[in-house]
Amino acid sequence: LPLLRAVAASGPVALIHIDAHTDTWDSFQGSKFNHGAPFRRAVEEGLIDPAATIQIGIRGTQNSPEGWDYSAQNGMDVVFCEEVHASGVEDIAERARACVGDRPVYLTFDIDSLDPVYAPGTGTPEIGGLTTHQAQMLLRGLRGLNYVGADLVEVSPPFDNGYVTSLAGAALAFEILCLLAEKVSARSITSPINRPTTGSLPRSYALPAFAPKKSWIPVPPVGPPPHLCAELRGISAAWKPYRSANLARWLLSGHTSLLTLNTT
Repeated sequence: LPLLRAVAASGPVALIHIDAHTDTWDSFQGSKFNHGAPFRRAVEEGLIDPAATIQIGIRGTQNSPEGWDYSAQNGMDVVFCEEVHASGVEDIAERARACVGDRPVYLTFDIDSLDPVYAPGTGTPEIGGLTTHQAQMLLRGLRGLNYVGADLVEVSPPFDNGYVTSLAGAALAFEILCLLAEKVSARSITSPINRPTTGSLPRSYALPAFAPKKSWIPVPPVGPPPHLCAELRGISAAWKPYRSANLARWLLSGHTSLLTLNTT
C-alpha cells in the first residue's frame, strides 16, 4: 500500500497482479491491513483502477470465494491459473496489455504464483501454479508498458528447500528490473537532453540502487542498458554484476521481499 500511495499520488494506476490469490479479502483476525487484503484497500483508497486491473494465476483450495467475488464484482479481470495453462502465457500477456493500455501501471509478482515445485519457500503455497518458464515468458510478454513501479514479494528463505525459491525469486526480480530499466531507458532516449545524434545510445543510464547501501552487490556501470543491444536471453551474460546468482545470494541473506524502485 505505501508504494501504491506513492505512485498513485496523481490518480489511480493500472495494476498487473501475478499471484495465486486475489488479495482482495477484507479483515483477518480483526485487522483490515493484512497480506490478504492490500488490493481491496487499494480500491477503497482510489489507488488502483479496478477496470484496468488484471489478476493472473489465481487458484487455491479455499473455503470462501470472498476474494474472487470482490475482484470480479468490482470489475477486475480475474484470470484463473487453469485458463493460463489452457490459453498459454502469450495470450494472457496480450490480454494484460489490452487491459492496462498505455496507462501508468504497477506490476506486482507474488512468488506463490509459481507452483510449489518451483517455489516451496513461501507462506501460502498452492498447487497447480505457473512454471518458472511460464513466468519468464509472461513477464517478457509485458515489455514496453508504462511502468511506474513493481515488486516481487513473499519469498521466505526459512521455508525454502535447496534455495530453489530464492533462486526463482532472484531471476524473476531480474526480469522485472529489466522491464523497468527498459521503460526508463526509452524515456531518456526521447528526452531532448539525452537523444542520441549519431545513432549511439545515451551514456547517462544506470539502474537505481535497490539493495541496502552496505550490500556487497556492486552498482551497475554507467552505460547503455544491455537489453537494448541484445535479446533478453543475453542479459545475464551482458551485465554480470546483476546475474541471478548475485540476486539469489542477496535474497538468501534474509530478505523476504525485493522491492524495485518506482520509475517516475
